[in-house]
Amino acid sequence: MKTIVEIHALQNFAPSNLNRDDTGAPKDALFGGTRRARVSSQCAKRAVREYFKQQNAEWVASRTKRLVDEISKQLCEQLGEQARMTAGDVAKVVESAIGCLGSNKKVKVDKDKKTDVLLFISPKELAALTEAIYRNFKALGAAKVPDSVMKELNDALDGENDRSRLSVDVALFGRMLAVMPEKNQNAACQVAHAISTHAVEREFDFYTAVDDLKPEDTAGADMMGTVEFNSACFYRYAVVDWAKLSENLQGDEELAAKGLRAFLEGFVVAEPTGKQNTFAAHNPPEFVLATVRRNTAPRNLANAFESAIRARDNLTRTSTDALLAKARALQGAYGGESMAFVLDLVGADAGDYARCVDSLSALLDAVMTEVRRG
Repeated sequence: MKTIVEIHALQNFAPSNLNRDDTGAPKDALFGGTRRARVSSQCAKRAVREYFKQQNAEWVASRTKRLVDEISKQLCEQLGEQARMTAGDVAKVVESAIGCLGSNKKVKVDKDKKTDVLLFISPKELAALTEAIYRNFKALGAAKVPDSVMKELNDALDGENDRSRLSVDVALFGRMLAVMPEKNQNAACQVAHAISTHAVEREFDFYTAVDDLKPEDTAGADMMGTVEFNSACFYRYAVVDWAKLSENLQGDEELAAKGLRAFLEGFVVAEPTGKQNTFAAHNPPEFVLATVRRNTAPRNLANAFESAIRARDNLTRTSTDALLAKARALQGAYGGESMAFVLDLVGADAGDYARCVDSLSALLDAVMTEVRRG
């Protein structure tokens, strides 16, 4: 029986520029015929991954082109003085090893010791690859690397027949390695771009700065410029396939449960960091709806805001009423086994649609109990 976990949040940010485009302006999108503020899914996932680092560093993979430097540093410590090799000599062996990775084509290393592709590798995979290079150090220095060594190096990355070396973030968000398609991982989680529930216009902050040490009789600013910003109530949504998450972690349900709970918590509390030193827009969600569904399709509730909200009183409360109305309408039309839980700080009426809880911890407890029940 397929189980999916969905989380919806309404989060009203004060003036901010959380996620910028290539011109430095806040990202936006056209939705329902009006311009909306937007925070990309990539930005949201990055915030969750940074939150994971506080929970357990082993849960977070590294997206990097600097494998040669990282592995060389670790090998120099392992080899010690016995090797009688310079760091440059070790790096050449590591370059040879990295050049063995890949099935469609081999990974290449440039003159700056960077790989030609950005590799997404978990801590366990990095440790296994480093150990494989250490064991085959002499063979990797030969003119031709034996096929058996090349296989061992590639097997260091997660394979279907091995106990998973994937980190929780790779299991959740997936990865794509064009040079090694057999190491690709389908994501267990989908994250939507957050959009404002209402129409938004860009605003500009004109700022100036004065040289503190200039002569007192000198007038005028010594620097000036503009920063674009907006203020918006965002609708945020994500869905996790519980069975796929467990499968990606080779059936380790305890780790999958810890990862799911941490993801849900991180989704709620982790914030984008863009321009926060300028705006300090630290505004937690005021309404969180979590649902556990079985044998039904996911339901993104963004169409609750297809007609932009125009609130005369409380924007978040009006948005919450629209969200709950859409959720009830879809449940009535399409049905399906579902349990819903709400953390509500705006005084909305969830009625019999969802069970209200009084804290984020209680919400997470309720969701995880329902997930494990299935």
